[in-house]
Amino acid sequence: METFADYILGEKDYGKKMEIVYYLQKRNDIFFDNSVVLKAELARLFIETMKIDVDANLVVTACLLYACKKNIVSYDIEKIRRYAVDGAEYLQTLGFSKKFCKICSEVNRYLKNDDREKESDILELVDNFGGLVLDRPERKGFPIDEAMNLLENRNLKGLGNIYLDKFKEFIYLKEGVAA
Repeated sequence: METFADYILGEKDYGKKMEIVYYLQKRNDIFFDNSVVLKAELARLFIETMKIDVDANLVVTACLLYACKKNIVSYDIEKIRRYAVDGAEYLQTLGFSKKFCKICSEVNRYLKNDDREKESDILELVDNFGGLVLDRPERKGFPIDEAMNLLENRNLKGLGNIYLDKFKEFIYLKEGVAA
């Protein structure tokens, strides 16, 4: 019997894949908004443009789903720290592999793991960058150059994200400016 994981991973059309997640949100009340779409598109473009050696379908699917248990507004720091792990546990019930769920749970560094998946570093980049450039209720989004500076010198400083330099190159390439 086909699982939800088989179904969505088998769908190669990006637009249809987003539609599947949209309907999952309506049926199962998961987190899915425009920020998720932006981050998944950033990941897709980054992988394609920079020819990153990962399974793009897997990463884009992970981008669409890793935040599925995120609360729209939460002041509980423990819930904020656990949303990726809670989401990974939920995704496992939908038939996703342990590796897929591990990638999703490693989007942030709240889960301490010395053996991170390389795909997790891509999720970490797009999650942080997207969070910086998008408007939030408490602040306007940062300009691209300021967001890159914060990403490199504050959010991911000293964390050893293996794609940080490539991502910086990608952003400046898309912006048409030298890094």
